Amino acid sequence: MTSPPLGADDAIPLQSAAPAVTGTKPKMSTTRKILLILGFLSTLAAIALITVAVTQNQPLPKNIKYGIVLDAGSSHTNLYVYEWPAEKENDTGVVQQVEVCKVEGPGISGYSQTTEKAGPSLVQCLRQAEGVIPLKQHQETPVYLGATAGMRLLRLENKDAAEKVLSSVEKTLRSAPFNFQGARIISGQEEGAYGWITINYLLGNFKQSGWKKFLHSLKSVSETSGALDLGGASTQITFVPDEISSESPQNLLYFRLYGKDYRVYTHSFLCYGKDQALQQKLARDLQSTENSSLFDPCFHQGYQRTISVSNFFKNPCTSVEKKQFPFSQLHIEGEGNYEKCRRNIQNLFNKTDCPYSSCSFNGIYLPPLQGDFGAFSAFYFVMNFLNLTSDDPFTLDEVASAIKKFCARPWHEVKLQYHQIKEKYLSEYCFSGAYILSLLENGYEFTTENWKRIHFLGKIGSSDAGWTLGYMLNLTNMIPAEEPPAPPLSYGSYVGLMVLCSLVLVSVILLAWLLFHKPKCLQKGVV
Repeated sequence: MTSPPLGADDAIPLQSAAPAVTGTKPKMSTTRKILLILGFLSTLAAIALITVAVTQNQPLPKNIKYGIVLDAGSSHTNLYVYEWPAEKENDTGVVQQVEVCKVEGPGISGYSQTTEKAGPSLVQCLRQAEGVIPLKQHQETPVYLGATAGMRLLRLENKDAAEKVLSSVEKTLRSAPFNFQGARIISGQEEGAYGWITINYLLGNFKQSGWKKFLHSLKSVSETSGALDLGGASTQITFVPDEISSESPQNLLYFRLYGKDYRVYTHSFLCYGKDQALQQKLARDLQSTENSSLFDPCFHQGYQRTISVSNFFKNPCTSVEKKQFPFSQLHIEGEGNYEKCRRNIQNLFNKTDCPYSSCSFNGIYLPPLQGDFGAFSAFYFVMNFLNLTSDDPFTLDEVASAIKKFCARPWHEVKLQYHQIKEKYLSEYCFSGAYILSLLENGYEFTTENWKRIHFLGKIGSSDAGWTLGYMLNLTNMIPAEEPPAPPLSYGSYVGLMVLCSLVLVSVILLAWLLFHKPKCLQKGVV
């Protein structure tokens, strides 16, 4: 059936055939598409750069090396184990102490009558080191032994006994599973110099590059710290003086470390460690004793000690005072008088004869003190016991007052409070505190003004302050004479800076494009 034809009045208007759609978005311009694509690609590139930087700087498996040093001191021996990353062994501050073991018994010089027992006394600590160092690295780990003032005295007293002690020690160290590198008696100068190297290495004073070097140049403090070391039989002072004098050249050492020259003053006083200083004082006091009793102001009131006179003068430090006495035993009773103790101690330092422009004591040249000083070993142990090692340094008067107060305490009270400490050590803290003050103030001439420049150091980071680390660093050549070439920035810093610069550059390009090629969709009047 056919539909009837439409008339003129029935025709559909043309605009009604496709009704208008309201609310549709205008078609995106080509320029805006390009900008969006560029932004997406830039973001992708930035993410890729950051990912590469993070991945590249992830820590690699550790390649650790180890070294062992035995400090054979006059009163005891300590074994130290050090570790460092193999790929950074010429960098400063990378060596860390990971273990310390105190050898049971006396120092090796104490085996002068039974020399064959000196070596075996070290076995327990060597086994402890075996447990710390991975088995596969035992054979490549160097082990060194340095003997200090106790053995220097034994060599003066009985050279044959000293050689037998070292032979026994060497035999034991060779039988250990490590790479034995030698056992020897080091000189006082070496002990002072290695202590100075240790503390400045650990404080990061030797090597500065890039920004660290710039920041370091702004500091007003001296570039290196001096070193004050106190043992049982000797004491050392080492520092870089402001001006180098031609006086006493035997007290000057020259080092070239990381491309810089250091002229270092150092001197070691044999017989002026705290134990031998006490022996010297007693020997002097004994000269004026008419009977077998001696009242000693450096021991607490109520303390008593008896010593054998015949054994007393066998030591080279006291042998010059030897004479015949009508008694074989000396009975000592404490008085606890700090001022009198200081006067007795000051007699140990001869300040009258000085052939140079300035001296410490006993006619030994001492240039003007310069900079900060790190005081370690017995300096630290004694002052720490007396609670005088806080981060905020005490004044000289405060230190003297604290030692005076301690010395005045009766022995029974001190013994009751510190019952866990061996009586011999506890009884000598009064003398040791007074001696340290006399040595620093009267011997080295520290004053009220520069006293606060002395910092009593037990550890720096995880490592003990002492000469052993410097000894190992020197023998393993881990402190190069010349500074190894290095870029001003580390690899991680370089990558991070490149990423930052890339992001800034992309942002600038995008901003410039938007400013000078504004898309039509952002222009005024465009819907």
